Amino acid sequence: MSEDDNMAGSGSLGVDAAAEGAQATHSGFVALIGATNAGKSTLVNRFVGAKVSIVSHKVQTTRAIVRGIAIHNNAQIVFMDTPGIFKPRRRLDRAMVTSAWGGAKDADYIMFLIDSERGLRGDAETILEGLKEVRQPKILVLNKIDQVRPEDLLKLAAAANEIVAFEQTFMISATTGSGCDHVMDYLAKTLPEGPWYYPEDQISDLPMRQLAAEITREKLFLRLHQELPYSSHVETERWEERKDGSVRIEQVIYVERESQKKIALGKNGEAIKSISTASRKELTEILEQPVHLFLFVKVRENWGDDPERFREMGLEFPRG
Repeated sequence: MSEDDNMAGSGSLGVDAAAEGAQATHSGFVALIGATNAGKSTLVNRFVGAKVSIVSHKVQTTRAIVRGIAIHNNAQIVFMDTPGIFKPRRRLDRAMVTSAWGGAKDADYIMFLIDSERGLRGDAETILEGLKEVRQPKILVLNKIDQVRPEDLLKLAAAANEIVAFEQTFMISATTGSGCDHVMDYLAKTLPEGPWYYPEDQISDLPMRQLAAEITREKLFLRLHQELPYSSHVETERWEERKDGSVRIEQVIYVERESQKKIALGKNGEAIKSISTASRKELTEILEQPVHLFLFVKVRENWGDDPERFREMGLEFPRG
């Protein structure tokens, strides 16, 4: 597998998955939008059945659109995990919110995910108002239903549908999988009829080197989400396939200040070793080959204002 390979190879658009005389196939793009930490990445991974989007306790973990590809019955459903929508304060925030709304407008269906515990407080209500201006058909998904009383779920669903006319409302738990099959059944039937966009065994369109950087960023957040500020970024700088069947990966963790570098390294390098071990273990499982992972921490002041970093993340650099 080369550094430019997708997770399971690449293919041209319009792959016909239906054998002659077989049932007609359906395919389409579904954008998941919602407030930060609504559970979008967990749900995409649940639908796809594999890790394609990173998950952490830290808000705004997803920074660019990640596409996870799922097969259900005779349909190929491409889920677009968008960054959480919130009130932007920095340039990176603005780029993420723009990316999320752009993904929604490019999709065949929009799935609005609400954290049932938080309800319509804060950003969720603001997103609902924004959805009024979006023409695509929309479905409402209430997540974390195991944490909320049934009567409160019904009130929440009614309140959301008063603001936006949703085609359908679902109640699920992304963590346990409860109710998720109902969502997949509905999408498989209602997405447009047509050939599949990707080969049957492909689960994401994310280049492998970018996914590897995302996995390390997840481990970084999981280990240091209380100590390390949001302003950190991971890039895969080198990917070398070796003759013994292993792969050597070199990645750089960018932070903005020397004090943040010390946090990322940890006392006697304990933090960076722990992050490297966790990331290497997961990458070994995904690649199904031995992985030699080398992490470096570099200080790059104001990297959040560097257009090149935005391109690496798949975001458009907002001017001004």
